[in-house]
Amino acid sequence: MANIRIKSQWFRTGTAKSAQQTASAMAFIVWRVSQNMLKQMRSAHFDIDIGLQYFAFTREVLVFLTQVVDRMAFERMGPEERAEFITALVRRVAEVLQENEDDLLGQPPAGQPSHYEVFIDLFNALADHYADFGFDAQGPDFGFVRYLGHRIEALMPQKDQRWVLDQIMATEVPEALHMIQHAMQDVLSTEVRAPRAARAGASGD
Repeated sequence: MANIRIKSQWFRTGTAKSAQQTASAMAFIVWRVSQNMLKQMRSAHFDIDIGLQYFAFTREVLVFLTQVVDRMAFERMGPEERAEFITALVRRVAEVLQENEDDLLGQPPAGQPSHYEVFIDLFNALADHYADFGFDAQGPDFGFVRYLGHRIEALMPQKDQRWVLDQIMATEVPEALHMIQHAMQDVLSTEVRAPRAARAGASGD
């Protein structure tokens, strides 16, 4: 699997970031991870065509990843900070998604929900479903991941439905979780880190 490089470290300060700052950084990372998953699924010869299916897949993955980040935030933040963080995160993810959907598909007809609203509605609708599943230090439990897999399965052409659940559960989600877990740790860190060039010089690289 090809890895993507995601900037998630803060070099300028050793102070804590606001919930809004953290949410903005994580929204960018969640979007990048979702696009990496989509790219790898297509590279594995699953048919995900540019258009409605492409964005339906993206929405499902974004909801899953934001739910994962929310569980991580539950362990790391107080109730008020977490509420502010997850609200800002979901809204920013919805904004990025809308920008991309509007560019590729155009804005919905007058009187129809915006792409932003469609994502928010899906997030709210699935929040209670994902709440039924477990999450611990290792990440989401089997049911949590399988639920995403079954929702993706319903979006795929019949020829891919037999294989997609295993691809999601065994390959795509573990890699995505690895990136999200490391990014969340880095984004929340208050440790002052030297820029990469300075670290390389100090190590003699």
